[in-house]
Amino acid sequence: MASERPLLIPSPRVLNTQDLFTVPVLLDLFKSNSGRPVSFSGMETKNPAENSSSVEGTLNSSSSRRSILSSHSKASGGGGNSIREVTFADMGSKPVRHGSRGADSEGLSTSQKEISDEDARLIYINDPVKTNEKFEFAGNSVRTSKYSFITFLPKNIFEQFHRVAYIYFLVIAVLNQLPQLAVFGRGVSVLPLAFVLSVTAIKNAYEDYRRHRSDRIENNRVASVLVNNQFQPKKWKEIRVGEIIKIHASETLPCDMVLLSTSDPTGVAYVQTVNLDGESNLKTRYAKQETLFKMPEKENVTGLIKCEKPNRNIYGFHANMEVDGKRLSLGPSNIILRGCELKNTEWGIGVAVYAGRETKAMLNNSGAPSKRSQLETHMNFEIILLSLFLIALCTVVSACALAWLLRHKKELNNLPYYRKWDYSRNKDYNYYNVGWEIFFTFLMSVIVFQIMIPISLYISMELVRLGQAYFMIRDTEMYDEASNSRFQCRSLNINEDLGQIKYVFSDKTGTLTENKMEFQRVSIWGVDYSGAKSQIEPVGYSVQVEGKVIKPKMNVKTDPELLQLSERRNDTKEGRHVYDFFLALAACNTIVPLVTDTSDPTVKMIDYQGESPDEQALVFNVLGLHEFDSDRKRMSVILGCPDKSVKVFVKGADTSMFGVIDKSLNMNIRRATESHLHDYSSLGLRTLVVGMRQLSASEFEQKSLEDAIVMSKKLMTVNGVTDNTGGSSEASPTPVALIIDGTSLVYILDSELEEKLFQLASKCSVVLCCRVAPLQKAGIVALVKNRTADMTLAIGDGANDVSMIQMADVGVGISGQEGRQAVMASDFAMGQFRFLVPLLLVHGHWNYQRMGYMILYNFYRNAVMVFILFWFVLFTAFTLTTAINEWSSMLYSIIYTSLPTIVVGILDKDLSRRTLLKYPQLYGAGQRHECYNAKLFWLTMVDTIWQSVAIFFIPLLAYWGSSIDISSLGDLWILAVVILVNLHLAIDVIRWTWTTHAVIWGSIIATFICVTVIDALPFLIGYWAIFHVAKTATFWLCLLASVIVGLIPRFVVKYLYQYYSPCDVQIAREAEKFGNLREVGDVQIEMNAILGPQRR
Repeated sequence: MASERPLLIPSPRVLNTQDLFTVPVLLDLFKSNSGRPVSFSGMETKNPAENSSSVEGTLNSSSSRRSILSSHSKASGGGGNSIREVTFADMGSKPVRHGSRGADSEGLSTSQKEISDEDARLIYINDPVKTNEKFEFAGNSVRTSKYSFITFLPKNIFEQFHRVAYIYFLVIAVLNQLPQLAVFGRGVSVLPLAFVLSVTAIKNAYEDYRRHRSDRIENNRVASVLVNNQFQPKKWKEIRVGEIIKIHASETLPCDMVLLSTSDPTGVAYVQTVNLDGESNLKTRYAKQETLFKMPEKENVTGLIKCEKPNRNIYGFHANMEVDGKRLSLGPSNIILRGCELKNTEWGIGVAVYAGRETKAMLNNSGAPSKRSQLETHMNFEIILLSLFLIALCTVVSACALAWLLRHKKELNNLPYYRKWDYSRNKDYNYYNVGWEIFFTFLMSVIVFQIMIPISLYISMELVRLGQAYFMIRDTEMYDEASNSRFQCRSLNINEDLGQIKYVFSDKTGTLTENKMEFQRVSIWGVDYSGAKSQIEPVGYSVQVEGKVIKPKMNVKTDPELLQLSERRNDTKEGRHVYDFFLALAACNTIVPLVTDTSDPTVKMIDYQGESPDEQALVFNVLGLHEFDSDRKRMSVILGCPDKSVKVFVKGADTSMFGVIDKSLNMNIRRATESHLHDYSSLGLRTLVVGMRQLSASEFEQKSLEDAIVMSKKLMTVNGVTDNTGGSSEASPTPVALIIDGTSLVYILDSELEEKLFQLASKCSVVLCCRVAPLQKAGIVALVKNRTADMTLAIGDGANDVSMIQMADVGVGISGQEGRQAVMASDFAMGQFRFLVPLLLVHGHWNYQRMGYMILYNFYRNAVMVFILFWFVLFTAFTLTTAINEWSSMLYSIIYTSLPTIVVGILDKDLSRRTLLKYPQLYGAGQRHECYNAKLFWLTMVDTIWQSVAIFFIPLLAYWGSSIDISSLGDLWILAVVILVNLHLAIDVIRWTWTTHAVIWGSIIATFICVTVIDALPFLIGYWAIFHVAKTATFWLCLLASVIVGLIPRFVVKYLYQYYSPCDVQIAREAEKFGNLREVGDVQIEMNAILGPQRR
């Protein structure tokens, strides 16, 4: 081979490797394109003894333990076969090297491809000065905060003004600063916007303070760095690329580093990547043989690493390393990333290649995507309509002002309320020509009617969502006791979308089912061992080592018949088959045993960690392996047995395994195995197929390999949700299902066939996609999302679900066996799939109903005030004079009416949890947008006009011709409107609590107090007005009449609608109110077919 690196890595039990020889063996059991079995390929050797044809000399006389020092199969960087170095060593034994082209073959490995200078970075080992001489690489200090002390104010304000409404209110505040347009006090006009900006800024500042504190703790952590040939403590933030770092057991890596050596004499290190990708199982990383025994404290370790530039791919690494005149390939199995934790290894030494913001962990630290709720998107359309309506009002006022000025242009000098001529100074009172007067009138109208766009709505929505999230998190029905985890609300701005979901996209393994496996059933050589006689050992197997008892963490389910057969493996053929089957399970895995402490110091527990839950269910003694990869879809191992035979074991999916079965195998055995596979799958069990082939010395020389026998084992899937598939008591149509696999989607997605697939899927109750890639999952979501206006939800538990979760309108992650990467990318997270039912049917319904009502109520509340101001302008020569005190106008949206709508938006419940779960059809209210739509918006505006007419004209007519001053009339109007809008809210409240009572009636009382205080201040206009007008009976009669007349139409319409054309929610509410809910059995929730989806 072209590589100078010896392919043989000695086992820890090998004392002398000089006399060992190797034999090349192809581990991959693929067939060639011709359909013939793939033959062995020859390989040059340095030692003539390696050409020996004898196999016996290569094997142990006793069983040996597995060597896991072969390069990770993914290191090959792509398809093709990869070398696996498997040794069977004991004293006096000689190892067998099995391999072909692959990860360690310099000439053919993708990781050995030449890296161009433009695409590479050079790292001089143990020389950070030279490494950073030409290009100053990033330091190891990380920063996840958004702001600094200097940039906070400008950057935060800039971000907040991405909301167009804020720009609108800023323009209004600036216009009010001009003398010609000053309707309100200059300070008062700025306060609402300043209040909203300040609250949001304080929230953002606190969140960023927490990030700064976290960064400070992270950057000041300490690692052992080689300085002057000694490992010395050094803060993480001071570490530089090129430095050599020593990591001890259970320590976290401060940067991305290439592994040079480990405490294990074979160069293996175990790492836990839970902080990086959420996977809690241990991964294996390897040091190169050429650097394995170098001790930096005792000798000067030098070399050059040429690697790719920083990128986000946490599963790939492309580099070369030159050490002692040798050029070595580096792949993903040779690098440990920042955030990983060293486990089951005393220490590891490596060289920093990426630091700080250039590490793969930081490059992937983008957080969950920012999403906007559909309700808020629709709300923006109504805000545009209100803006146009505001312009229309201002235009009407300007046109009327123009007509009035032209009609009275000869009287302007002498009119007492519009005298433009100042006789004392012989000039006009800031009077301009008619054109400018109309222009200023238009701008002043915008200022006066500005609250048509409710600025308080945005902060109210944020507070309501925060309160809703609190109650979702505290919901005990969504608390997972097994993992001690509560519901997580990771995105606060789409709570209401949970009540409008129409399409649910779900991962299966680990989501619909818990990713926990139990060895349940097996078929060996066509014989079905159903496990009917299986029993759980009460104590479990244990051994005693150095006075301490060591036993497995979990008890094992055993089958007495299989145990007896395996023990008689030398007596019967059936026993030999059973023994070989369990030997395959023991060998074909990547399990790592971890010894953990117990409450009893004399007892230790062995916790088996593997790369998949399958393997954790099937752990025995392992010798060597070719790890599973997505290309081969199976795993291979070659064992040297005590009887000096060589066997190849393979396990994988049935679709992968049946393609490499020896065609000469007894067809009866094959048919029986296929039948058992079908039976097990019909029971919902997860299946794997295991095969074995014994290799003779002559077969080594002939370089041929075939699978000999096929065995199947079954794993029971532990369901996380009860599978209710029975129909309801009433007749229902048979659901139509579509099943499609990933291969078919390759030709469908991103082609003209997408539309046909969508049309077909839309006519089905459920669509099952089998064996699809992560991007295909996202493609299916996009297929629906881009063609309908309906809401989509994706739920999953693994890293392969991240694309789907981020593509959907709402993404839900489950804390499962496959790690937390799905959780970290999600909008909401929970411990069990079954929590999706209360999340959508209960909290989703409540959130949507509350938020929809709150938005409409805010529009209504502010519009009433605007119309009152508009009616008054009509009676003041269109001069934009206001009767309501400027402070009351400002406090109207902040104190007088804001708190009740926030509390109701958090606490109100139109239906109980029990009713919503019993009748899932009620969830359709959100899908049909019953709580917020254009019809409700316009009906609300019509009601607003009537109520404003009642409030304005009843007091005006009552006091017509009297000597009441304008401030007293303004106090009457502000009190009437506050009482009216709060009673309007009280009419619609369904679930009253003491908090609801306190804020609604308290707001009315607070308004009276504030108006009294304002009128008691002598430096404000309207001093003592409320004290004079409140003494008269007319004042209180007008107040009462205005409220009653304003609410009568709403009472009438609400009565007629609920009693003559009620919706499902109203019917259920009435039944709930009078206790007429039918007592039925457990509800069976089914997904009904969705026909004729609404197109975008």
